[in-house]
Amino acid sequence: MNGIEKIARPFGYLFGLALVVALLGRIGLGVAAATGVLAFDYISASGVAILDVVCSILTGSAFVAFLFAAGLALVVSTAGPVLYGALYARGDAPAKASTAFLWGWATALAALACLVILALGILSPVQVGSMSSKLPGTAVIVLGAVVFAAFLGTLLGAASMVLCACIERSRARGGLGRRLLVACAGCGAVVMVLTLGTFSALNGVTVDVAALGGWAVTDVVANLAMLFCARALATRARDAVGAEGASNRAKVASA
Repeated sequence: MNGIEKIARPFGYLFGLALVVALLGRIGLGVAAATGVLAFDYISASGVAILDVVCSILTGSAFVAFLFAAGLALVVSTAGPVLYGALYARGDAPAKASTAFLWGWATALAALACLVILALGILSPVQVGSMSSKLPGTAVIVLGAVVFAAFLGTLLGAASMVLCACIERSRARGGLGRRLLVACAGCGAVVMVLTLGTFSALNGVTVDVAALGGWAVTDVVANLAMLFCARALATRARDAVGAEGASNRAKVASA
C-alpha cells in the first residue's frame, strides 16, 4: 500500500496542476467572451477579427492536424522547464537567471520550429497564399516572431526558475507538491491576465500596433520579474539550508 501511495501522490499533484491551469484558462475564456474578445460566429459577423479570418482556413482534417502541431509545441514548451527543474534537483543545472533564460529561449525556438515544420505540411500552397495575403509584410512578421520568441523564452525561463525555487524551499521543509500548486496558481493567474490582454490587442479587425507592443513589453517585463524573484527565493532558501547544515555540523562537532 505504501508503494501505491508513493506513486499516487505525485500523480495527484500532476492532475491538480492540470486542473489549476484548466480553471485559469476557463476564467480567461469567460472574460474574453464577456468582453467580446472571443468571437463565436465569425462567419456572419460584419467586422471580422484578423485571427478569425486567418484561422478560418483551418477546417476539417487541416484543423485536426494543426491541433497535433500545437499540442507538440505545447508539450515541448512544458517539458523544457520540467527538465530544467529535474536537472537542478540532481545538481546538474544552476539556479541562475541567465542559464534558465538561455534554455527557456532554446526550448521556445525548438517548439516554434516543430510548429512551423508541421504547419508547412498541413497547409497547401493555395492556403498559404490566401493566409499570406491577409497578413502584414515580411518585416512585420519577422519582428513579431522575434518578439514572440522573447516572450516565450522569458516565460519558460521564469517557469524553470520557479521550479528551482520550489525544489530548493522544499528541501528544508518538504511539501514540494503543495508549493508547485501554489506557484502554478499565483504565476498562472498573472500569465492568464497578460495573455488575455495581449490577445485582445491582437485579435481585432485592425491591429493596434502600439497597444500590442505595449502588451508585449508588459509580458516580457512580468516574465523577467517572476524569473528574478524566483531566483532570489531559490538563493535565499539554498543559503538557509546551507546555514542550517553548518549549524548542525557545528553542534555535532562540539558534542
